[in-house]
Amino acid sequence: MEYATRGDRTASCLSFLCKIVVLLGLAAAAASGQLTDDYYDYCCPQVYRIVRSRVAAAMKAEMRMGASLLRLHFHDCFVNGCDASILLDGTNSEKFAAPNNNSVRGYEVIDAIKADLESACPGVVSCADIVALAAKYGVLLSGGPDYDVLLGRRDGLVANQTGANSNLPSPFDSISVITARFKDVGLNATDVVVLSGAHTIGRSRCLLFSNRLANFSATNSVDPTLDSSLASSLQQVCRGGADQLAALDVNSADAFDNHYYQNLLANKGLLASDQGLVSSSGDPAVAATKALVQAYSANGQRFSCDFGNSMVKMGNISPLTGSAGQIRKNCRAVN
Repeated sequence: MEYATRGDRTASCLSFLCKIVVLLGLAAAAASGQLTDDYYDYCCPQVYRIVRSRVAAAMKAEMRMGASLLRLHFHDCFVNGCDASILLDGTNSEKFAAPNNNSVRGYEVIDAIKADLESACPGVVSCADIVALAAKYGVLLSGGPDYDVLLGRRDGLVANQTGANSNLPSPFDSISVITARFKDVGLNATDVVVLSGAHTIGRSRCLLFSNRLANFSATNSVDPTLDSSLASSLQQVCRGGADQLAALDVNSADAFDNHYYQNLLANKGLLASDQGLVSSSGDPAVAATKALVQAYSANGQRFSCDFGNSMVKMGNISPLTGSAGQIRKNCRAVN
């Protein structure tokens, strides 16, 4: 007869207790429908260390990855809620929707995090929570605020390519349209301006702003709300083709700060939807957004604080909790 060692018995006991805590947590979440900041404290406290380590390694290899992981979270939450549906492969994959195809990145980083967590805490941490935490560390390791991420999401069972094509804000949309899209998911005009500030880090393809550089209108070859020297620089970059990249924040492309807002006031916003926050004449939404841009331009600390708050709000868009959805073993496929 074989006898378990003390270490084996302890591990078995902890595993049993962990399952009990998970079940109790699920019951509480089902009753309240709310996410919490201590969801994994007993059953997978190493989740923070594991996610941060993988994000740090990815950003060391390519600093831009922090911005990409932040964008991945945004594009997930606006379609089906924050349920990791964007990670699913298949014929209806959101990855191949127009706003995401050849644009959204970071899937391999999420895969690596998931593999580590399945080894450390099998069947416990959802892909949706991994995406939210990866975005947090992408911001933090870029010099941004250390906001608390609420956890306890479960993973969706279906992707929604049609929803990704229709629900995600576009860089070609007016501020009124973008504000309406935010309102549809429970976010307001302040959240529009704050979350647009995520463009303080990252890059954009020429495809998304080259319309501002030539043949802009019958009276202007170049968008008159774009600084002329920046326009000349971007024209040089985009001669290389639609997939060439330019910094969203011309002053500090990889540093999370309030330069993005200062750029807008100097007509140096890269995307039309960025510059539109202050320069869209005739758009009734712009009076409010311009005032906020001016406030954040002058007060980086206020921006950092409000950014954390808006990220928590965004992360709470229609999460699956309790017994809804599942904890995927592989983030690319349902169990």
